[in-house]
Amino acid sequence: MNTNLQRAIVLSLLVLLMAATRSHVFAHFTPVPDATWAAFLIGGFYLRAWARRAFPALMAVAVLIDVMVIYSQGMGFSGHYCVSPGYWMLIPAHAAMWAAGHWLRGRHAGAGSGALARLAAVLVPATATCHLFAQGGFYWLSPAVAEPTLAGWAANYGHWFAPYLAATAMYVAAAAIAQAVSEVVARNAGSVQQHGQR
Repeated sequence: MNTNLQRAIVLSLLVLLMAATRSHVFAHFTPVPDATWAAFLIGGFYLRAWARRAFPALMAVAVLIDVMVIYSQGMGFSGHYCVSPGYWMLIPAHAAMWAAGHWLRGRHAGAGSGALARLAAVLVPATATCHLFAQGGFYWLSPAVAEPTLAGWAANYGHWFAPYLAATAMYVAAAAIAQAVSEVVARNAGSVQQHGQR
């Protein structure tokens, strides 16, 4: 990501992706998994130079979407089942995904087996950490869980981890494919230009 225009385009696409999937706008047609966790990882990768602005902007978008969805259901934000003191654990949860993308970008030297191995190696622990904050915040700090126990938390964590990992991996894989394709196109365009100058 070299220019502010490119970063603005990526940020806009991530906002649109979150708006479409976090709001469940397509739920009437087909269940589309929430892309929020993937959006933060992708943002960390592409928007490193804008971290001070882009991360808070994406957090604000996530909260705004939640507020709009909850109000569209005729409820007040603080009265919703999912909103509790644990809701604010989404900040460190999303920060874990952002940090993973940031870490990947710092080690990215081009698409290839090494980049794929690093992505696979960081995706699972980043998602596990994100889930730890998000699910743990809800489980331990929400009045919706009447009698939280360590065994109950572990069972709940295990039950939801695989679906969240699968959804995140799906979106991140799509971004990784787009990155690889863009690198091939840029490389081929460069070689064609060099050939034309000879």
